[in-house]
Amino acid sequence: MPRGHATLIELTDEEREALQRNVRRRTSASALSMRSRIVLLAADGLTNKQIGPKVGACAHTVGTWRSRFIRKRLDGLYDEPRVGRPREIDDARIEEVVVKTLESTPRGATHWSTRSMARNVGLSQSAIGRIWRAFGLKPHRTETFQLSKDPQLVGKVRDIVGLYLSPPQNAAVFCVDEKTCVQALERAQPLLPLRPGQPERRTHDYERHGSLDLFAALEVATGKVLTRTHERHRSVEFVRFLDSIEANVPAGRDVHLVLDNLSTHKTPRVHRWLVRHPRFKLHFTPTKGSWLNQVERWFGGLTDRQLRRGSHRSKRELREAIEAYVVAANDYAQPFVWLKSADQILQSIARFAHSTMAAHGLKPTSASGH
Repeated sequence: MPRGHATLIELTDEEREALQRNVRRRTSASALSMRSRIVLLAADGLTNKQIGPKVGACAHTVGTWRSRFIRKRLDGLYDEPRVGRPREIDDARIEEVVVKTLESTPRGATHWSTRSMARNVGLSQSAIGRIWRAFGLKPHRTETFQLSKDPQLVGKVRDIVGLYLSPPQNAAVFCVDEKTCVQALERAQPLLPLRPGQPERRTHDYERHGSLDLFAALEVATGKVLTRTHERHRSVEFVRFLDSIEANVPAGRDVHLVLDNLSTHKTPRVHRWLVRHPRFKLHFTPTKGSWLNQVERWFGGLTDRQLRRGSHRSKRELREAIEAYVVAANDYAQPFVWLKSADQILQSIARFAHSTMAAHGLKPTSASGH
């Protein structure tokens, strides 16, 4: 094809329908969906350079699939055969497995297993496993989610992400939260240490020795954390923690705190403290939006590396273990790198909300996009 020249594509009704089906169906591979969009846009008269940004590809890639379609039509959109043993399972059987996995459940169960799917479609377990791996399907796994219903979601996301991506001049930004009821658990029997070919082993039962509440403030610019542990979790303890932040930030600098909507953060005692310390400014995360608070990620590291596998015979031992982790973590601390803009986050939330509603046959409202 001459450089800069884009051959016009004319589609039959059957070809256009097949291409649109590839784009619409959730079961289509992402590569096939993109190639089908390229052809449809080319048939609408768009150039390669115009198509590229719409499908997330460069003009050269667009030109390649335009040429492949012109030469081979629909068959040209599929990957070329590779060297090796010919496939024994055709595309129709693969599509059947994928569609059943995504759009149905077996009788008497909530999800498919390789055995139940193999019995249902007449293939082997290993074949089902290969198909699922190729399409990234994991019916045995499930995750939890919760969309925020905060009416101020958009404003709060823009406010907090703005602090991360463009912090104010001569100001310190801290992500503040509490890890409540950190339990001092002593394993019922001693741990069996790690050995070659054998992981560390521990008993599943334990004895409780009380709990602590951990207050933490992660400085966004450095990744270092200020902490305090208390026996209780009230506004009194929270104000004491604010005092410790105040003592660690040089005078003359504003202090911005990102924190959640816990009632402890909004008591009259806290309000009076803020009036006496006007350089402190609070930024609240959306309801059910704790993922915006970077210190939550730090809490995850503390749990994985110190608490989950620890055995503590007293609250004092638990406090010492937490303090040891804080000292070590601060020695090699690096700031978390925030990558997404507020617009990207809000668009992602909107797509997720629309997908969830569509899966249940619900129609999105005009406000659900934000």
